[in-house]
Amino acid sequence: MSGHIVSRRLYYGIFAALMMLTLLTVWVAYQDVHPRIWGVHIALNPVIALAIATTKALLVVLYFMHVRYSSKLTKVTVLAGVFWLGILLIMTMGDYVSREWIKLP
Repeated sequence: MSGHIVSRRLYYGIFAALMMLTLLTVWVAYQDVHPRIWGVHIALNPVIALAIATTKALLVVLYFMHVRYSSKLTKVTVLAGVFWLGILLIMTMGDYVSREWIKLP
């Protein structure tokens, strides 16, 4: 434990931010975000939803898991975990895009 005492006001503020981001995620899910870039329609809904989810996860890790006030070793451990998750996601996506999918009629 870091021994750092965090006020309830900060916790309520983070909770309010998480709720607002959740409502924003729901609102974006009902929007049609498909801009036309160089003549190609690109679906940005998943990108926006993932950016919001990443922000929410960052808030949870930093404040509710007390990583913001922890030692450098804890921060390095968290970063190593995120780095490893990134490697696994890249490997998964590499496998996903290299497969030959069966096209059904």
